[in-house]
Amino acid sequence: MTGVLDLLIEKNHFLDKFLVLNEKEILNFLDGNFDNLDSFYNSREKILGILSEIDVKIEEESIFDLEESVVDSDTKKRVLKALDYKNELVTRILGQDLQILSLIETAKSNIIKELSGVKSTRKVLGAYKSGKNSKSEKINEKV
Repeated sequence: MTGVLDLLIEKNHFLDKFLVLNEKEILNFLDGNFDNLDSFYNSREKILGILSEIDVKIEEESIFDLEESVVDSDTKKRVLKALDYKNELVTRILGQDLQILSLIETAKSNIIKELSGVKSTRKVLGAYKSGKNSKSEKINEKV
């Protein structure tokens, strides 16, 4: 069971890194800075890949540990503590992910509004220019 415990501790370490990565990028997003979005996404994917590999190792190790009939209570307590901490980290990460999605969606909406405003302005300017030319032509015809 100590093998599983070591892997859980390693997994929690990478979940902590994931949490810190999110925290840093949320601050950038709050400032309207989305320049590192691709790098952020790639870093998250790398950590998720590592977590997936650790999960496979935990599953493999668990099979061997189940064959052991006696596991001391101290190890069990430490495993349960590591699992509780993992659950806490995952809950916090989910909250961060919701915040990240909200920030990205808000920025996307603002960009769409901005683009619509630009499009409307161009349309008005186009109408003004075409109207101005026809009025000028009518005046020139009268003269």
